[in-house]
Amino acid sequence: MEAAARRPVRRHDPGRRRNLSELLGRVHVSPASRSELTRVTGLNRSTIAALVGDLMMRGLVVEDEPSAAGTIGRPSPVVRPSDRAVAIALHPEIDAIRVAAVRLGGRVSETVRIDVEQVPDVDRFIAIAAEAVADIRTRLPSDSVVVGAGIAVPGLVRVHDGFVRLAPHLNWRDAPLAERMQAALAMPVQAANDASLGAAAEWTFGAGAGADDLLYVNGGASGIGGGIVAGGRPLVGAAGHAGEIGHVTVSPEDRVDSAGLPGTLEALVRREALAQVLGIHTADPAAFEAAVLGSQDPAVRAEVDRQVDALAIALASVVNVLGSRRVVLGGFLGALAATAQDALTERFETRLLGPLVGEVEIRRAALGDAILLIGAASLPFARLLDDPVAFHSPSGLSSHGSSNTL
Repeated sequence: MEAAARRPVRRHDPGRRRNLSELLGRVHVSPASRSELTRVTGLNRSTIAALVGDLMMRGLVVEDEPSAAGTIGRPSPVVRPSDRAVAIALHPEIDAIRVAAVRLGGRVSETVRIDVEQVPDVDRFIAIAAEAVADIRTRLPSDSVVVGAGIAVPGLVRVHDGFVRLAPHLNWRDAPLAERMQAALAMPVQAANDASLGAAAEWTFGAGAGADDLLYVNGGASGIGGGIVAGGRPLVGAAGHAGEIGHVTVSPEDRVDSAGLPGTLEALVRREALAQVLGIHTADPAAFEAAVLGSQDPAVRAEVDRQVDALAIALASVVNVLGSRRVVLGGFLGALAATAQDALTERFETRLLGPLVGEVEIRRAALGDAILLIGAASLPFARLLDDPVAFHSPSGLSSHGSSNTL
């Protein structure tokens, strides 16, 4: 650390900080050439060159020389995120705990899945996750900088402090999760609802990219959740609980969901119900979808039809309120859409307000199993993207066999 102490402090005015933040944010979403960055930011070439140089000095971006084939004049270098900044992503479920290292650009690596025989309580989750994070950190390059950790929780989470109000499938209630995990990991930790984080990931890197008004709905082992983007901004609600589409009432039936509410989308559309009629117990998404798509059993087709109808009612009800122009389905809901796309679209549109018919796309999530890990990593990365100056140059970091923490 002595090298960092000797290096003169470089002060950044607020305007330069904003420009560094904007530039890194754009490269985080997609690599771009210097000329593209000049065009989209409106800054001149010399300013872009200086900003890129600053981010390179800090170890946040690298430049690749592009191919000159088919171009006129000197090609512009392509700026992309470096591998140095790392976020830790954690996702607890009823049957497993997933932990991963995620780099800028939504690049997931070092994924660990720990299967659990019993639903983990908060203490057990923290113990398992801490051990997995310690293992992952030993496998990172020594010049990596861990910027923090994010937890994607299947439940209601207070965003500003990561306090879990209720995660019904996990039986977690009123738990200061982020605070406790931060103490266990000795790094900044944030937590948020998993479906809201999935929406953010798909909006940034996946099937929601380019949509200013997006409804994301995810189906998993812990039920159904959702996330909303409205007017180009994530809609999280006053306490971070917006988007709980799983608890929207779709039927007078008395079947209840994880929160004890009757006749909701989550009560009627369940992965377990499909697995039961299929006669399978696999949690592997690809194997589950293959089983749904390949089955000609009348009982399976009837269950798919029933769930598609309930899903169409819920989606149309929410879209009529929000005016969403794109719906993205994740988890096992993607398998439902693939199995009965025409039926889902037809039933969805019969319940839409007239002006919206034909204007709303229904797409499958594009990020696969990585979606919630990418979403969880967006929490610690948000701090870095907001203030890249806080990230130190790798030349000033110690290298002693373990990654450093920002």
